[in-house]
Amino acid sequence: MSRSLLSMFNRPHPPTSSPLGEGEIIVACWQSPSNIAFVKYWGKKEGQLPLNPSIGMTLNQSYTITSVEAEFTKGTGGRIISVNGEVQHPFLTKLEKLVKWLVQEIPVLGNLSFRVETSNSFPHSTGIASSASGISAFTLCLLSIAEKANGEEIPLMDFMKTASFVSRMGSGSACRSVFGGYTLWGKTPVVRGSSDLFAIPVTELVHPSLRTLHDTILVVSSTPKSLPSSQGHTLMEIHPFGPARIRQARNTVIELMEALTQGDLNRLAELTEFEALTLHALIMSSPGGMILMEPQTVQIIKQIHAARQKGLAAFFTLDAGPNVHLMYPEPAAPEVENFIRKELMPLCENGVIIYDQCGTGPVRTKMEKH
Repeated sequence: MSRSLLSMFNRPHPPTSSPLGEGEIIVACWQSPSNIAFVKYWGKKEGQLPLNPSIGMTLNQSYTITSVEAEFTKGTGGRIISVNGEVQHPFLTKLEKLVKWLVQEIPVLGNLSFRVETSNSFPHSTGIASSASGISAFTLCLLSIAEKANGEEIPLMDFMKTASFVSRMGSGSACRSVFGGYTLWGKTPVVRGSSDLFAIPVTELVHPSLRTLHDTILVVSSTPKSLPSSQGHTLMEIHPFGPARIRQARNTVIELMEALTQGDLNRLAELTEFEALTLHALIMSSPGGMILMEPQTVQIIKQIHAARQKGLAAFFTLDAGPNVHLMYPEPAAPEVENFIRKELMPLCENGVIIYDQCGTGPVRTKMEKH
């Protein structure tokens, strides 16, 4: 499936012609969202494949806008000249690695050099996955350029599925950012068409009451996280509880999909919080384990639990850091956001909170050839 999808971006051209002329420029620009996982991607195997399926929700206000200018210069090998005008930008190495891999599959990209401009709508180190939005936006730009260079438009669903497959090679969680709403990555028996190779949209399976779920990020600390995701995945290879975690996560996906389908908010809350705390338990119990929560993280969690016992329709999740994502349905927004302002904002660093909710996915913001 993946190879046939990639081949659509590599149509043969007559040997006496070239799809582009020397010095010709193509520009592509995409806006792609970050996403928050209910069941986490934690641990991978060769080929950037997940040890367990994960399911997440793409966000609305938290996104990356990336513009890529590609110039036809034969024999460049797909070189990235700069990112945001910098020749040694910290993101450049990751992008170069993805381009190098993709050039093997879509050779026309090897005759292009790239200048990348990218920016986030959200502050760095606030519990929002910038690699997911950044890599997916960059991938969408590359595939738009390949599509234009070969002079053939690809059917949208095939285009997005390919973008998910390619994004996975740059950042695993990025593959879930390619579709709006709820996305599933990883093979599971309860969802037809699910795959380890790419994510698929599953919003149509979700009860309407949960399709407008809110996610407010409570920023406990803006200090960059001390555990890079790549290191966390490596730790899972030797974790004493690794096999049990994989079985648990596979089962949790099945139960969580059932809760989403039935619109069972209470069950969704229980499963999501259990999964978040499991992630941190795995990190703490890894060799040389770390405690990523801060005292305010624990206090916020306790406040949320106490409020839910009193009837507040809200629950939390965490990524590999101290910041808390507070999830709640649209009808509960006034009550929950009042609770946030009164009880939780004082526990946040400088009172910083970021309001977001379930989004509609990536948007192509510009495409031109000149």
